[in-house]
Amino acid sequence: MRRPIVAAIISFGCVSIWMNVALAQRGGQEWLTSNVDAQRSSWIRTDPKISKESMQMSGANTSPAGRSQQEKPFQFLWKMKLDNETRQLNSLTQPVLLDRLIGYKGFKSLAFVGGSSDTLYAIDYDLGRLYWKTHFNSSATAAPATGSLLCPGGLTAAATRPTSLLPAAPGRGGGGGNRVNAARGMVGEPDQGFPDIFGRGAGVAAPARGAAAPAPTPAAPGAPAPPPGGGGGGGGGVSSVYALASDGMLHQLSVQTGKDVVMNPVQFLPANAHASGLILVDNVLYTSTTNDCGGAPNGVWAIDLSGPNKTLTSWKANGANVAGSTGPTIGADGTIYVATGDGASSSSSYANSVVALEPKTLKLRDYFTQPKADFSASPVVFQHKGKDLIAAAAKDGRLYLLNSTLPGGADHHTPLSSASLTTNGADFAPDALASWQDTDGTRWILVPTSSAVAAFKVVEQNGIPALHQGWISREMTSPLSPIIINNVVFALSSGEYRSSGGSQMPAAQRAQRSKPAILYALDASTGKELWNSGATITSFVHNGGLSGGFGQVYVGAYDSTFYTFGFPIEK
Repeated sequence: MRRPIVAAIISFGCVSIWMNVALAQRGGQEWLTSNVDAQRSSWIRTDPKISKESMQMSGANTSPAGRSQQEKPFQFLWKMKLDNETRQLNSLTQPVLLDRLIGYKGFKSLAFVGGSSDTLYAIDYDLGRLYWKTHFNSSATAAPATGSLLCPGGLTAAATRPTSLLPAAPGRGGGGGNRVNAARGMVGEPDQGFPDIFGRGAGVAAPARGAAAPAPTPAAPGAPAPPPGGGGGGGGGVSSVYALASDGMLHQLSVQTGKDVVMNPVQFLPANAHASGLILVDNVLYTSTTNDCGGAPNGVWAIDLSGPNKTLTSWKANGANVAGSTGPTIGADGTIYVATGDGASSSSSYANSVVALEPKTLKLRDYFTQPKADFSASPVVFQHKGKDLIAAAAKDGRLYLLNSTLPGGADHHTPLSSASLTTNGADFAPDALASWQDTDGTRWILVPTSSAVAAFKVVEQNGIPALHQGWISREMTSPLSPIIINNVVFALSSGEYRSSGGSQMPAAQRAQRSKPAILYALDASTGKELWNSGATITSFVHNGGLSGGFGQVYVGAYDSTFYTFGFPIEK
């Protein structure tokens, strides 16, 4: 019996060494949840291939003669039409990524994409092949196929993986501080895994590209110390991906097979709720609901996955809608932040506010209220001189900067600062923001308008953080929230037709008036265009959003086609 075990140990060790050597030059950061991290920054801090210089070389004005034979430009790589049926304008969710999986089919890199027809797809994004798909057999209470623009039914929230309270430091793969827990079904036959010869469970997820080992990595310079408990998720850690079906059932799925593992599906929300921003931090999973769909009150919901009871908690906005496409945002200390739109003016309402909630219990911690602000975007949180600051955008045309200690000051109505968009003819009603920090320490906030992406700098005025408008991008049609990879901004001109009365216009008419999306790469410091996708994408995009990393960028279109752009894999 000893010889097979010893042989297995040697074989597994050789595989691990080979993996580390092969991936040592492919450092990067995984896209774990909506807008990449708990702070909803949409910022990938390091990438082995994407940079301003490489994108300039890939631009349409650069001839092949200007590149060496070994250099291949950033380009369209492949597309895949998924068997998903759209619900109103909803189609594919923002992809969540798993960089490297040791599976019974070999080494795989997977994108988890939700489909509006209650299906989660795992796509091998190195090979452009479907790895598995899981259709959720929702109960008979599921909404009819018609639905409405405000309450489309079907799967609405992107999937999530366990996410740390701290963003990943440069060069670290799996999201800052996440524990690498035992993974089921990672080696050998499906759901069997590698024998527990190391005492670590059924198998392991491979190190992220560029990660030499799953040992803890120090936080980025200037970042606060990780909170107790790290950022792991309950019952399966990196081996699991979490999805919320239209019947309100929460599923914990094996990344290897797409089957429910460890935890049986549990009722999290009422059926047909319009959920967004699904995120798992420290064994507690959060989401938000809007438009009172399915009888689910507008607010934030939490379920504690650490114990057998799976305790449910909620916070209600009392008449206001939770703003934004990415729902709850989480600070480095675990505080939950949500913004709300205009709504009922009763004394119990939290309309026109940015609200801070206690982690896990969702008890009100503090708030900032600006009458008639009508916040439209999920907040973004970032570190400034060792403290969390909050940026929130509203339909009143202003971007607000708040202190996490006292978001609205002593009177709950005083922000640190605010800034107005100084461009003509652009509506200011984004549904998500993005944030990144330049190499010189300048903090940027990116805001999509109706026709462009606007960039604001955080500057000091008399010792107080303030906002100054920087650049404005080229014209785009209904751009979605951009993402930042290294010093490159990827912005999507979604092509979606929108108007002031758009919510009353039937989905079919809006789809007919929309036009194909275009992906742009911009210099993050100046907004200058570096590259675009031209006529490659043949449909518009509603709200799926971009994700990316490891030299590639992904987008799902309204016609359920999944597109991948990037640098070709070297063979």
